[in-house]
Amino acid sequence: MKKAMIGGGILIAGALGYALWGGLEENLVYFVTPTELLEKGDGAVGNPIRVGGVVDGGSVRVEGTQIHFILTDEKPSRIPVFTNTTPPQMFQEGIGVVVEGALQKDHRFYAERLMVKHGNEYRPPPEGKMPQQIYKQLISPSPSPRRGEVPAEGQRGEGKD
Repeated sequence: MKKAMIGGGILIAGALGYALWGGLEENLVYFVTPTELLEKGDGAVGNPIRVGGVVDGGSVRVEGTQIHFILTDEKPSRIPVFTNTTPPQMFQEGIGVVVEGALQKDHRFYAERLMVKHGNEYRPPPEGKMPQQIYKQLISPSPSPRRGEVPAEGQRGEGKD
């Protein structure tokens, strides 16, 4: 009787462990940089993953409902990304983004989700001031941005508002 209870306990613990570990493994989405993703080579193809980097300047291209851009990091790693999702309103060249999806066999990254990195400060616009004016002030604080920062207005090729 005692051996049966111990055996049953081991069986139940093993089944719970397998269910938890197997279920977690299938639902885990790892976060990597473009350099780390490219270092994985063909082993990364088809696996769900999040990649964080900066949208390279001059790389955003819209074709119908598809958006194409180059995701890069501080190293010279560049990953072509395409997505069919609607980008957040703050999406632009030079901004930090996190894309969730999978690397394709042709080494382009298909993003199922596109998220923009931004600060946690929220200030409602003063009465009578438009939110677009506040946003422009937030994204153009310095005349010489470093890599990964949003370039000042006029350095992004904008001005067509």
